[in-house]
Amino acid sequence: MPDAVAVIETLGFPAILAASDAMVKAAKVTIVWCDRAESGRFVVAVRGHVAEAKRAQAAGIAAAEAVYGGQVITYYLVPNPPENVVSVLPLEYTEASEPFR
Repeated sequence: MPDAVAVIETLGFPAILAASDAMVKAAKVTIVWCDRAESGRFVVAVRGHVAEAKRAQAAGIAAAEAVYGGQVITYYLVPNPPENVVSVLPLEYTEASEPFR
């Protein structure tokens, strides 16, 4: 069964940095993608078991909103993404992320 994918989009880099830090510290998840979206928006995606991804996402949202001026634009969780979604989008574990699984 594939791991869940949890994504958070924030306004500003400090908020996404705080969210990413909180996510990996709160649950057993791995960051698989982090990038700029547009106009000062940033996105981070983590993978892990469904319960771990939910816990990580909740911690990330709380941390991002606690940052001065931090704003969570959107977030979502895909419990079991199909293989064709994982193969097309940049959500697969890479050689760089593999040691942190």
